[in-house]
Amino acid sequence: MRSLTGTSQEAFKLKASLFTLTTFHLLNANPETVHQQLKPLIEQTPRFFQQLPIILDLFSLPATTVTIDFPAIISCLRCYGLIPVGIRGGNAEQQTFAMQSGLPILANVKTDTTQTTSKSTAANPMVNNSTLITQPVRSGQQIYAKNGDLIVIASVSPGAELLADGNIHIYGRLKGRALAGVTGNQQACIFCQTLEAELVAIAGHYWLSEDLNDLQATPNETSVRIFLEQERLQIKPLR
Repeated sequence: MRSLTGTSQEAFKLKASLFTLTTFHLLNANPETVHQQLKPLIEQTPRFFQQLPIILDLFSLPATTVTIDFPAIISCLRCYGLIPVGIRGGNAEQQTFAMQSGLPILANVKTDTTQTTSKSTAANPMVNNSTLITQPVRSGQQIYAKNGDLIVIASVSPGAELLADGNIHIYGRLKGRALAGVTGNQQACIFCQTLEAELVAIAGHYWLSEDLNDLQATPNETSVRIFLEQERLQIKPLR
């Protein structure tokens, strides 16, 4: 069969594919403010954010926000390894500025996050492939459990990263970083025997070490469960 170009060998094929993209909810359009608040997060998990495609969501911006310096915002995000691929929301003027800056309009309808997650989960059912780690996770190591849970029955050193599409269980001391539900699973949880983490995150919602230090409800030596409830991280003791 000959192609539309008249040649006998096809140069490309178009196929529909489903990808999970991280949404970057812009709450303040000041590029310097974004830079100042993004810097410590990236420093905590530098490899996780490298070459990460994101959607800029403008729905949460204050109504008084008129113009957005998209080139400066894009430059800020790219310098940390994030790749903005488009925007959602915004008024007509903001969308025009975005397109002039090379960002397409991906959607203009605000969707319910819970419903979206539910549909995504139904379309891509989680395969129960648990990954078991029995050795200590050293600084600089990164372990990713794709399509399943990550179970660590040893300690996790500072500078180490645990990532999972599902839950993360740490039967030891967590001094590094743990990111569960990295593909958007908001039902994921983090179970930890001794929590001294640099960062914990579920489906993009995160706490840094200073946030955890401010949570006085549970001492470090108490086993805890960290989960999402109404778009906010929660922590509860297991005993």
